[in-house]
Amino acid sequence: MARMNAQSNRFDPYRTFRFKVKWDGQYVAGVTKIGALKRTTEMVEFREAGENITSRKLPGKTSYTGITCEAGLTYDTAFFDWANLVNDFATHSVTSLTDFRKNITIDLFNEAGIAVMSYNLYRCWVSEFQALPDLDAGANAVAITSIKIEYEWFELDPSVTEAVGPAHIG
Repeated sequence: MARMNAQSNRFDPYRTFRFKVKWDGQYVAGVTKIGALKRTTEMVEFREAGENITSRKLPGKTSYTGITCEAGLTYDTAFFDWANLVNDFATHSVTSLTDFRKNITIDLFNEAGIAVMSYNLYRCWVSEFQALPDLDAGANAVAITSIKIEYEWFELDPSVTEAVGPAHIG
């Protein structure tokens, strides 16, 4: 099976600044940065009886590294609302286990603004929340809020393919 459809007019890799993050069916406003998707599979080494010269290697447990999602601080409360679902601070209790998880989609676009790749992250929840950055009256910076998102697995969405034809600018 081919990894991707080769485009003879595309020589450069995709850029990292053309992306959107979606949850609850809507794009999240103002997202400026999202961490890398990373999966690590442990290696299990063992020796077979009677075959002590070499060891065998097998795949073990797979883990997924959490990602950080950053956005400029605005009146949009998407990060704040989701982060507060893990704990209900009004009653000091853990919220319903069905409410705090979301599935997330990260869409990557080419220079023409056409979606070329899409990753789905499943059973995501917020493990860390930065509501307000360091404040410095002498600095000239944008206020950034961030969440760290834990997820159980991700996959490439096969229904999103590279654009073909005159609309493709690469």
